[in-house]
Amino acid sequence: MKSSYEVAIIGSGFGGLGMAIRLKQAGVHDLTVLEKAGDLGGTWRDNTYPGAACDIPSHLYSFSFEPKTDWARRYATQPEILDYLRHCARKYGVLPHIRFGTEVTEARFDSDAGIWRISTTGGELTARVLISACGQLNRPSLPDIPGRDAFAGISFHSARWDHSAELDGKRVAVVGTGASAIQFVPELAGRVERLYLFQRSAPYVIDKTDRAYTRLGRGLLKAVPGWYPLNRATLYALFEARALGFVKYPALMAPVVRRFQKNLHAHVLDPALREALTPDYPMGCKRILISDDYYPALTRPHVELVTEPIERVTAQGVRTRDGTERRVDTIVYGTGFRTGDFLAPMKVVGPDGRELNETWRDGASAHLGITVSGFPNLFLLYGPYTNLGHNSIIYMLESQIRYVLGCLQAMRRTGLRWIDVRPEVQEAFEARMRRRMRETVWEQGCHSWYMTEDGKVVNNWPGFTFTYRNATRRPDPRHFRARR
Repeated sequence: MKSSYEVAIIGSGFGGLGMAIRLKQAGVHDLTVLEKAGDLGGTWRDNTYPGAACDIPSHLYSFSFEPKTDWARRYATQPEILDYLRHCARKYGVLPHIRFGTEVTEARFDSDAGIWRISTTGGELTARVLISACGQLNRPSLPDIPGRDAFAGISFHSARWDHSAELDGKRVAVVGTGASAIQFVPELAGRVERLYLFQRSAPYVIDKTDRAYTRLGRGLLKAVPGWYPLNRATLYALFEARALGFVKYPALMAPVVRRFQKNLHAHVLDPALREALTPDYPMGCKRILISDDYYPALTRPHVELVTEPIERVTAQGVRTRDGTERRVDTIVYGTGFRTGDFLAPMKVVGPDGRELNETWRDGASAHLGITVSGFPNLFLLYGPYTNLGHNSIIYMLESQIRYVLGCLQAMRRTGLRWIDVRPEVQEAFEARMRRRMRETVWEQGCHSWYMTEDGKVVNNWPGFTFTYRNATRRPDPRHFRARR
């Protein structure tokens, strides 16, 4: 293995693989992809829980340069998405560039040499450019519940599913009702003796309308010129229109609220249960979920929705604040991810000795979600202000990849040793984000994973995805300081 590279990429999910492919296509072959796990795939490698699937239609969930017309279902499942990523890595020759089992622990920028000195579990290396493609959904978040470590049974987070755990005929507690839980709860409900679902706040769940694609339909998409691009463009436009309700006019969410109410009333006849499953915050303030089988699962006689707050985990089960202890064999935590850390736990140090996570202690910030002032030649994919509530993140990632590639090509063309976004440019971008965020539904009275502890939304893009693509179409040289 070499010890010095032009480009080092951290992570081999959609962002890291897409970046590596586009670099190779542009003639940049001196690169490495640092992957802490033993396989590629990012979140689609890690999340193997029963029922794991995408909540964006399949035909929007692939790279534009590698369209897939033969998805098995309207909403692709985890195994099929992972297979697609492996296919892309093989087809475009990325596999030889990946260092598996190599976790980055620290990266320090050497301004004299104009390189990043990177410490990993597999040794030391250097790179002129460092690209983080860690994503926002890679570090499981376990709740700070008293006694959690005292439980005598089996417990695990849904993103680290224990497939050796025997769940059939067992008593199981599920903590959390987020996007993962609504997928695996119906699967568990058909297997266990008793299921307790502990809900802190009710999610909005609308019907998924999932279905398998027929062989004929898949064949036509591939064979008829223009059909697949038209299908993809139509889906994109339909989902993109929802941005207005999220970022400017929350009242436009009314039709989706009615869709939620119709879904809830169709499946839950018990008025008390229906009330417990009705959110007390505006639709869209938290992530909207889709499922055709979540509500039916909660009406099964051996499934109990628990809304009383958890007081502590005991050796035998879970005790709520009213003193009731529910004894279980297994606890599954569907409690999401540590989405605000971005680059943690790795330590990233700029030329002046500043540590990035310390710089971000009041909330992450990056110009266009990609570059951070004071950290030259560092680029982020799926950084702050780039998550979506309405469309495919692959579209956003491809916008960022093109922007990063534009920066690297400009550096090569002009012989620059390093570039660093100007602080005033980043500050102006941050100010625009804060002004626009106040109009969005995400700051209308709920606490979500989009927010920092003090209630500032730093994860989401407050606009249309095509406006982000326009903003990242090409890097503006005036935005950067540079050194030859």
